[in-house]
Amino acid sequence: MKIELTTENKGFNNWFGGSVLIKLGLIGFLTILLLIPSSLIQDLIAERQNRQEEVIQEISDKWSGSQLVQGPVLVLPYKTTVIAEDPNTSKNTTREILTNIYILPETLDISSKASPEMLHRGIFDAVVYNSKIQVKGKFSALELIKSNIDPAMIQWDKAKVAIGLSDLKGLKNNPLIRLGNENYEVEPDLTSLKLFSNNLVILPNLSTGKNTALSFSFDLDLRGSEKLSFLHLGKNTSVKIEGEWNNPSFTGRYLPDERSVSGKTFSATWKMPYYNRPYPQQWIEENTILNKPDTLVKGKNNSDTRAVFGVDFLLPVDQYQKTTRAAKYAILVILLSFLSLFFTELLNKRNVHFLQYVLIGAAMTIYYTLLLALSEQMGFNMAYILASVATIGLIGTFIWSLLKNSKAALLFAGILSMFYGFIFVILQLQDMALLVGSIGLFVIIATLMYLSQKISWENNKVEEANTRL
Repeated sequence: MKIELTTENKGFNNWFGGSVLIKLGLIGFLTILLLIPSSLIQDLIAERQNRQEEVIQEISDKWSGSQLVQGPVLVLPYKTTVIAEDPNTSKNTTREILTNIYILPETLDISSKASPEMLHRGIFDAVVYNSKIQVKGKFSALELIKSNIDPAMIQWDKAKVAIGLSDLKGLKNNPLIRLGNENYEVEPDLTSLKLFSNNLVILPNLSTGKNTALSFSFDLDLRGSEKLSFLHLGKNTSVKIEGEWNNPSFTGRYLPDERSVSGKTFSATWKMPYYNRPYPQQWIEENTILNKPDTLVKGKNNSDTRAVFGVDFLLPVDQYQKTTRAAKYAILVILLSFLSLFFTELLNKRNVHFLQYVLIGAAMTIYYTLLLALSEQMGFNMAYILASVATIGLIGTFIWSLLKNSKAALLFAGILSMFYGFIFVILQLQDMALLVGSIGLFVIIATLMYLSQKISWENNKVEEANTRL
């Protein structure tokens, strides 16, 4: 329906929509105003990402959490005599206290095969795995001279060998530890031993041989989620992990010496001496805490992370991270699109009303909610293509209806396609994103400068056009 303007309204409309400087100011104001819905959309993306993390945590709680395999460590209770002055009598008194001698492995060889898989809950995915872990090695011989240890004060009959796991719920078998020539069934430790957060121990009686240079071996049938990590405890530690996953991330203090990722499988090997290990080979202390797995799994910084390493089974596509990155470019795309539309109307001498700029800005803002919703259903790449095609088609058709010029509408649609394609390329890059983005912006600004030369700025009025609803 055509709206006839009165003489008074026509004058106001010409001042409001026709002045070049005023319209540029209004476009800038509108761009700044659109920062509000853009920030709200980023909050929405963060909210959906937090929901995904909550679902992953729920699945992990029911399946098993991230696993950190720790140990083994040989623990020998040891009596020491302490001399203290009695403040009442000013005389020295002696008393015996019970401490522990901790002995780490001389060699520690670990071989693991992981089988990750995807679990689904609604539209969200979580990575879980089953793993078979074989551990073998040999403890160091007890050093007496440097440590000034009295062999008679060692309680050989109360020795312990301790291993630790982050989440005992993931243990699918009851492990047997072979120490020397004997097999021992592990049991949870309910004493004051705080070596690991979850201690599994065996209680060998070493009073006959009184020797710590013993070989050991055990197998773990373990399940977990997201991460599988190990603790570097051996004087010489060797770890090999292999599995069927095409997107592993090797994390922790040490990177693998050898790695291979091909097709759907991967393998990695670590070989580490004790020089960069934060623990001595043997020490005496009343109660040692080697690490705190709960904080390690959450990624908080503490001293124990110096000896942790392993593999993180990443999701193939993190649509929330890419959608967040895309949304951060929203204002840039909207501003450049407005400027392109402004030059288009000047070159075609057809007026686009400020309200129509508002509608175009709204369509370009809603684009990101559409991208978010589609990416949760079909993945980011396909969602980006569909959302871009829909938005470009809508705005291009709208421009055609306004300007009555198919070439101008196709040109503007092509400009929008270039912008969205440019952003998509940047999202796929990592190290080169800043360089490519800077070059692209330079080219865009140069193009706008060239187009500005084609316009006669002395006539600051745009030819008035009929306004349509």
